[in-house]
Amino acid sequence: MRVTAQRAHLHWNGPQVSAALRQAAARGALLGAEHVLQSSRQKVPIAEGTLERSGAASVDEQQLTAAVSYDTPYARRVHEDLNARHSPGRSAKYLESVLPQEAATVQALIAAQIRRALR
Repeated sequence: MRVTAQRAHLHWNGPQVSAALRQAAARGALLGAEHVLQSSRQKVPIAEGTLERSGAASVDEQQLTAAVSYDTPYARRVHEDLNARHSPGRSAKYLESVLPQEAATVQALIAAQIRRALR
């Protein structure tokens, strides 16, 4: 019986893989924030639609954090006023209330982007 030695070469691409995964996570976080924004727009109280149109999703790629915001002078007041009356299906806490409901979807969106980057 004869045993022959074989050689293998390994090229470590750790920094490139880390960068690709970070970029994928940021992309997933933005998709998640856009999903939360869309869900919250379905609950935003509507008078003229200005508040709903002011919604935006953003991501800080360095910190890997995403944000959903509404940019009107009265957005915070409308969000926090539990005594205000709104149209059916519309309510205060229009952003805060959708976060727990959509957490699993946001996680799945991020995971999908990371899986895609690992292909």
